[in-house]
Amino acid sequence: MDHPENSSEYAGLQVNSGVEQPSIINPYLKRHRVHRRELSVGEMVEGILKGDVTILSQAVTLIESVNPDHQARAQEVINKCLPYSGHSVRIGISGVPGAGKSTSIDEFGMHVLREKGGRLAVLAIDPSSERTKGSILGDKTRMEKLAQHRDSFIRPSPSAGSLGGVARKTRETIILCEAAGFDKIFVETVGVGQSETACHSMVDFFLLIQVAGTGDELQGIKRGIMEISDGIVINKCDGDNVDRCQMAATNFRNALHFFPMPESGWTPKVLCYSGFYGTGVKEVWDMIYQYIDFVKANGYFDYRRNEQAKYWMYESINEHLRLNFYNNPQIKAQLPAAEQAVLAGQKTSFVAAQNLLDEYFNILGGPGQS
Repeated sequence: MDHPENSSEYAGLQVNSGVEQPSIINPYLKRHRVHRRELSVGEMVEGILKGDVTILSQAVTLIESVNPDHQARAQEVINKCLPYSGHSVRIGISGVPGAGKSTSIDEFGMHVLREKGGRLAVLAIDPSSERTKGSILGDKTRMEKLAQHRDSFIRPSPSAGSLGGVARKTRETIILCEAAGFDKIFVETVGVGQSETACHSMVDFFLLIQVAGTGDELQGIKRGIMEISDGIVINKCDGDNVDRCQMAATNFRNALHFFPMPESGWTPKVLCYSGFYGTGVKEVWDMIYQYIDFVKANGYFDYRRNEQAKYWMYESINEHLRLNFYNNPQIKAQLPAAEQAVLAGQKTSFVAAQNLLDEYFNILGGPGQS
């Protein structure tokens, strides 16, 4: 480009054309890109049974995929790993946001690995955005000690709209983790006050984390979640908060007397501890192992595992029916018209739903027919 400053009128000035700017894209990016080879089902199962956490992570990703081809392969992997599962202690952990679930898991995990040895898997469920459908998946950042421990495996997963505070594929992930040699498994729910039935139906011990000194303590005494809790622990029992925690523990113990005796015959205990300072953690683990010994002795442990397997059979049927309904081409084509009829007030939501279901059954050949 010819600059006017280079004319003879400005003999003392000269403007250089400059240096050509390089592309912002790395020219070597494609050259060094590595394409990961897709593992076969046999290779994936072999790696899981050897305890390879990299292959385990790939298998969990395969399970969480909504691709039908991936789902078929995932079921093969699960079926081959199933005989090697079932030999762990599964612990569900829930609590209100800010109760210190992730910090507590870090302390609980380090304590049990030091005292008992073995391997620990943490399945942390992160809430998904209703708008963008995305999740932060940042729970691992609050488990600094476990994240660096060679015998721990932390897997954050999005809730992806699932109710109950756990991901749809968490139960299958538990099977893979057990096959990989993890004998202690934590399932951390999103803790947003939803029904915790789904988490309770896949763990052996359900631990509810509460906090004191945040307002009305009766807000924490919710009948539904307390009835399914096998143990209640009050976090942040340190400093000036000790007296408030002890008072809250007394309130929770009194509230438990008004609930019917659990099927297990176990009376839930209420303990105080500090996840930040790591005090009282041993007592929490003593409670968990006392419960496991108690239910194994009276036969409730195996009964609960069988009931959970039956529950998830029906859940799988419900999920597959729902997916089959919405993926049916004729139903897909009729859904927009049904929505418009409801929005225009021409049909009620119930009539529109019934019409779609009738159409779906007609496509299948009628209810109860093959």
